[in-house]
Amino acid sequence: MGKRVIILIMGVIILGVGGILLFANPFTKKQQSTVQKPSNLAGITYPIVHTGVQKYYDSQKEVSTIKSGEAFFGQDANYLNNLPSYMDNKDGTIMDNVTALMWEKDMGSKMTLEEANEKAKGSKLAGYSDWRVPTIKELYSLSNFNGQDGGERAGDTFFIDTNYFRQPIGNKALGEREIDAQTWSSTVYTGKTMGNNETIFGFNFIDGRIKGYPKLSPPELKEPLKMYFRLVRGNSDYGKNKFNDNNDGTISDTATGLMWQKEDSKKGMDWGNALAYCEGLNLSKHDDWRLPSAKELQSIVDYSRSPQATKSAAIDPLFSTSEIEDPRGGVNYPFYWSATTFSQNGQAVYVSFGEALGQMFNQILDVHGAGAQRSDPKSGSEADYPKYHGPQGDEQRVYNYARCVRTIK
Repeated sequence: MGKRVIILIMGVIILGVGGILLFANPFTKKQQSTVQKPSNLAGITYPIVHTGVQKYYDSQKEVSTIKSGEAFFGQDANYLNNLPSYMDNKDGTIMDNVTALMWEKDMGSKMTLEEANEKAKGSKLAGYSDWRVPTIKELYSLSNFNGQDGGERAGDTFFIDTNYFRQPIGNKALGEREIDAQTWSSTVYTGKTMGNNETIFGFNFIDGRIKGYPKLSPPELKEPLKMYFRLVRGNSDYGKNKFNDNNDGTISDTATGLMWQKEDSKKGMDWGNALAYCEGLNLSKHDDWRLPSAKELQSIVDYSRSPQATKSAAIDPLFSTSEIEDPRGGVNYPFYWSATTFSQNGQAVYVSFGEALGQMFNQILDVHGAGAQRSDPKSGSEADYPKYHGPQGDEQRVYNYARCVRTIK
């Protein structure tokens, strides 16, 4: 089933939010890059910014191009929607032309969540008094997956556009690692991590991952941890979904202009097969389905839900979600593949809709929280997984699930 290939040459007005006109980026013409434009643009309050990835990858490495009909078609470089676009207001603020969110350019020093909320209440930056600590969905809109974490060396490319935003790194003089410059959100995990830790979600713009961070460090001391916070204002509807069950196996989100497959793939598969599964899907008389980007996929996480708090996946109950066997026994919920390659290690990004497990203290624990974003190898023998990797012993599954998406036209 063929797909129309549309190349956007010039930017067009795509949205008006709060009196601000937003423009689609003019971007470089790329072979076999499909651009899909919603028809109800004026109603979109939660536009999903592209990941920024315009390079092509197979299961192991970067390649020159991936064309329609070839293996690995359907990745981020094949769908160039809402490429990042910013404006420096020259007053300590940065405007995101896609989301209509205005951001603090410089985060300043580390602080606790309570101190960040007090800072937001008292801030008069650029003459505005409606600053707030962003949710994890607002914060994630700034992520750019062209980042490369070099690991304790100068010259890294961060997962945020440093042409506009000032991004600190960990202070080695204080014994910190380079990656110890995490940016926290206002989103508190409804479960506990590492056994019994109160947890706040954040995104690490140094190494490109969402995870839940303990609020107290160490927990037995009950002293609040301090992290970075980047304040935001404007478009208070950003991150709020407006789901509608179409009663045909699909769910529309009128806030984002995206239509979702109500059920998932019902089985795990490697990344290449997940891309092919969505490209070949014919559902509700539509054949233009695709595997979502990391940011599209994260848009449907419901951070008010978790296996611990609601005995469910972290997603609106309108969606049908497969159950998988937890390695501790009992039920958990899948990792879901995105179409985004994590360029620093060649893996593909996934979002966990169940507990994001790891092996620590000789136990299997929820180490990152439902709604975390990590990456897995794109292929491998299913019999070799799960494995456990990294400082928190992240569970690697490799045969993850898929939930397809399309743009409402």
